[in-house]
Amino acid sequence: MGVYTTIICYLVIEVFNTPFKSTTQVHSILGIVLGLFLVFRMNSAYERWWEGRSRWGLLVNESRNLSQKLCAMLQLNNQDDRNFFRVMLGNFPFALKEHLREGVIFDEIEEVGDGIKDRLKSAKNVPNVILALIYKRIQKLLKEEEISGEQMIVLDTELHNYASIQGACERIKNTPIPYSYSMYIKKFIFTFVITLPFGFVTTFFYFTIPIVLLLFYILVSIELIAEEIEDPFGRDINDLPTDELANKIRNDVREIFEMDE
Repeated sequence: MGVYTTIICYLVIEVFNTPFKSTTQVHSILGIVLGLFLVFRMNSAYERWWEGRSRWGLLVNESRNLSQKLCAMLQLNNQDDRNFFRVMLGNFPFALKEHLREGVIFDEIEEVGDGIKDRLKSAKNVPNVILALIYKRIQKLLKEEEISGEQMIVLDTELHNYASIQGACERIKNTPIPYSYSMYIKKFIFTFVITLPFGFVTTFFYFTIPIVLLLFYILVSIELIAEEIEDPFGRDINDLPTDELANKIRNDVREIFEMDE
């Protein structure tokens, strides 16, 4: 952009010495319209980022709540079920964060016995299968009268919240900003900045170069930031810290179940 602007300025000022008088009025009007588009673009992207953060914050809270309830409901001598819930509740966020990326990293999934880890490897939606296994285990506890019907209702509500969190994250991941809308803004920015030298050159002369570069940097940076944060579940520096949150959930769940042992 700097080379392009320099060439335009040199040709207009030194070579052609054209008699036309440039004006910034057109770009001032277009700048207002472009600013409104960029504000909406940034707000749309940030809304997706913030909703993703809110859902993962809710997942942290729900994991603690469910762990505390199960820890209080299950007998201390029922180590098999307590260990199952401790491991599987800790596995869920690790499965979810990679499910929202390229695929689950099974080295991060802890084994809990009964060949469950091998069953998860063949699943297409690993977090969903983990929730199904947790629900089946709770149903088993109800049939064995380890928990009451009232307790089952409480646990069912917690698991429903887990499924809602997963569904919301999948919606954000699988519903990108419409392509035509994104491309229109890119074309608008391109047209705006590519014509800036012609609007400024006979007013600011060679000072047009730094002015154009500054405006180009601001406009393109806004678009790039919006592109980066509209998909908040990746590994970019501005994406959500899902790895740290998953570790936090696993450590919190482990601590809750182990404090009475």
